[in-house]
Amino acid sequence: MFGVSAAAGFAGPPDDQVEMVEAAAVRRWVAAGEAVLVDVREPKEYVAGHIPGAQHNPLSRFDPARIRVPEGKRLVLHCRSGARCGPAAMRLLAAGHRDKIYRMQGGIIAWHAAGGPLEAGF
Repeated sequence: MFGVSAAAGFAGPPDDQVEMVEAAAVRRWVAAGEAVLVDVREPKEYVAGHIPGAQHNPLSRFDPARIRVPEGKRLVLHCRSGARCGPAAMRLLAAGHRDKIYRMQGGIIAWHAAGGPLEAGF
């Protein structure tokens, strides 16, 4: 599922460390206060519309050190359609992140299609 991306230079992680998850599940986790969302889209995309409460950490200058996940919460990465959160997950792993990382399948497009709210601006 993750494989090697020669263009990005990333080898895939163990299947048990990074997992794709549907937007509907992420919505449930967010509603229950069980998830930390990290939006890896670029600033113009984030300003145009983002998930309320999502941390912004754009892939072009992604900094794993900025990500803090409180005990008992799930880390969920998302982008526009689900592709850019893969390289972000690889950077987290390369920086020593050892907990599970979830990638929202279909990104913010799937979130919105599943009825998830969006807000504009920083």
